[in-house]
Parts: sequence; structure tokens; C-alpha cells
Amino acid sequence: MRIGIVAGLDPSWGGVYQYSLTMLRALYERKRCEDEFIVFADEMDHPALLSLNERGWAIKPFHPPSLKRQAVDVTLRILGEGAHRKALRWMGRQLKVNVPNPEAVQLRPEMSRWFRQWDVEVMLYPAPHPLSFETRLPYVMAIHDLQHQLQPEFPEVSANGEWERREYVFRNGARYATLLLADSEVGKEDILNFYGPHGVIPDRVKVLPFLPACYLASDVPESEQRRVRATYSLPEHYLFYPAQFWPHKNHARIVKALGLLKQRHNLNIPLVLTGSNTGEIREQIFNDVMSLSSQFGLEKEVRHLGYVPDRDMSSLYAAAVALVMPTFFGPTNIPVLEAWVFGCPVLTSDIRGIREQVGEAAILADPRSVEAIADGIYRLWTDEGLRCTLAKRGQKRLAAYTPDDYRRRLIEILEDAKALVRPEQPGIIRQ
Repeated sequence: MRIGIVAGLDPSWGGVYQYSLTMLRALYERKRCEDEFIVFADEMDHPALLSLNERGWAIKPFHPPSLKRQAVDVTLRILGEGAHRKALRWMGRQLKVNVPNPEAVQLRPEMSRWFRQWDVEVMLYPAPHPLSFETRLPYVMAIHDLQHQLQPEFPEVSANGEWERREYVFRNGARYATLLLADSEVGKEDILNFYGPHGVIPDRVKVLPFLPACYLASDVPESEQRRVRATYSLPEHYLFYPAQFWPHKNHARIVKALGLLKQRHNLNIPLVLTGSNTGEIREQIFNDVMSLSSQFGLEKEVRHLGYVPDRDMSSLYAAAVALVMPTFFGPTNIPVLEAWVFGCPVLTSDIRGIREQVGEAAILADPRSVEAIADGIYRLWTDEGLRCTLAKRGQKRLAAYTPDDYRRRLIEILEDAKALVRPEQPGIIRQ
């Protein structure tokens, strides 16, 4: 069977980017495969796609060539960068006033023809996408969280029509999917709670837990760690938090906790941050966090590195004293797994989903409590024995689910989807 994969290979997409790479790598390393894969992506020059192409996979642009798209590209090239281009983008955002009705699916026949042109029988979406149901092709789709339903108070999942846009994609994506992927049993429970009334049944939701990003190197020489520290002028000891500056990531309370520790214990604890701060919401949060740093006299301690190349991320984890991730969103998170790869102890949120993910392999803190976050940081920073214990527990927990397990489960899910899409003839037994 020919399976189409819509790959999200823009690094700024964070977890979706990592999830897409993990999925592609798992299928690439499949030893025996009668299926053909075709990847649709905007990032045609991504190194991962070059490797797949050498393996015989077909790589196609995500969108079909069109005169309209070509005209836009030419116009933008002529305009170049500058204030005028930013103004055009701002005007474009203001014109996007249409809020979709979750009960009114808008079909995309031109995209359906584009996918069908390549004889695709099943589509695989590493993240929710409206084309999954707008093209009327059978598909398997991952739903990583339903925070617009669970915590709509956060603007990144609800403001300016975002709640309605998400509900349009998630509700219809769940309703019409051949199969859905959840990261955990808690994630599956959420999908069934919200979309069971819309026809989603338990057998159609498969659990496929996250893995650490596949581009991380598990063994990082000290020389490489020194190189990365020198590149970014980092101290020898620091806390680490790789996360875009969304409100739910909770950067501000980390800074407040560090300020509290400075006042109470005269501790100046460095914090290294990576991740995007572009866009209206993220830019505001970033400015607020930097302002807080100044208020607490932590300008030198709080460092934002911006976008960091994949090859440097391993060293940033390996050299960190701990990962501090008091996020409000789950149900599970990839950076926790990545920290465990390098024996980096973890402080994360004491909330549903994350509790089940980490067990006793992390310090859990109430993400709403600066006091609780500060207490957890203090324990990690001052207690080497605790750090070693948590690191060992994390690596043990990580070893319980391997890339081979992930690949095997993903292949089984695709086989189930194929059987639903193209039922076998009577008397034929699946091997």
C-alpha cells in the first residue's frame, strides 16, 4: 500500500517537528516493508528527506504548484524584507476574521487531487491538520493534547478565534479518522471524553508514547560540552529549559523562584533558555520574563539562546544540572525524556498526565506555586545525591520503552489502518 506522510519539518514547530522526525526515522529503519512511502513537506531540502530519498522514498511538495502561489512568492521576493513586508503580514492577520464552524467541513478538492495524483491510499499526519478530513482520504492522525478544551484560559489555545480553529480541526479530525494516535492512556481518555459523543470509539484510538528526539546523541564527550559552553558563553553549572515562550510554559514563575532563592539563600542560579520568542503572544511573554529577571537582579543569570541547532542540544542537556519544566500542558512531554537520556534530573509539574509519565523519576511541583518550584530547584541544586537518584530512575524508566518498541507499535497501527481501509478477502490470514 502507498502511504502518504505530511511531515512537519520546521524546527520552530517544536514538539511536532521532533515527533515528525521520530516517525520518519522509525519507518526508515523498518527492515522489511512492502509498503511505499511518499512524504509531503514544505522543507524539501531538509537533511532527513535527503536520506529518505536515497532509500527510495518519494518526496513531494506539500502543496501543488499553482499560479497563485507562484505569484505570491515572486511578489515577496521583489518586496524583500523590511517594514513594508511586516506591514503586509500584519494586514493579512487582520483580514483573517473568519472563524470556522466545527460542524461545517470545508472540502479541499484541489488538495485531494494532489494527494491522489500520487496514488496514496492512506495518509499519516504526525499532528492534527484540517487536510486530514478536508481531502476525504483515509488517514491516521496524532492528537497530542486537547488543551483548548481542558485549559481554555490560556490565550495561545483560545484567543482571537483560536479555540474555534482548533475545535474545527480536532473535532473533525477525530470524527473522520481511520485511527487516532495518543501519547498516553491519559491522552486517549481525553480524546474519548471530548469526542466520544462525536463518534470516536476506544478501538480507534491507539497509544503511541513519545520518544526523545532522534537527533540527540546519547554520548556527548566533555570536549563537545566545552565547545558548546564556549560557543554560548555559558557557566559550568546551570538549569535548562528548552521551550517556546508561550504562557503555559510558565517561564515567569521559574524566574520568580530563582529570585526567591536569591533573597532567601543568597543563591545566584543560572538559567539557560532556548526556544522561539516571535509572534505577538510569545514576544510579550519574553519581554515580561526579561523584565522580571531585571527586577530580581538576575540579568546575568537568565540567558536566552534563541534557536539552537540540533547538534548543540545534546551538550546543553548533558551539561545541565537539571531540567526545570513547570509547564501547565501535558499529558506528556518530550523534553523530560530527552533529559533522562543524558542523566539530567528533572523538575516538572504535579499535574494529571505528567504524574503518570514520570512516576518517581522527577521532582513534581505545583506549577502555580512559586514556593513549590523554588523548593524543588533548591533541592536539586544543593543535593547531589538526589540528582543522581533521579537521573538513575529516569534512565531506568526511559529504558522501558525503546525505539524498537516504538517502531513495532507504529507498524502494528499502520497494519490495522490498512486492514480497515482495504479489508482482506475472506480466507486470507494476516501474517
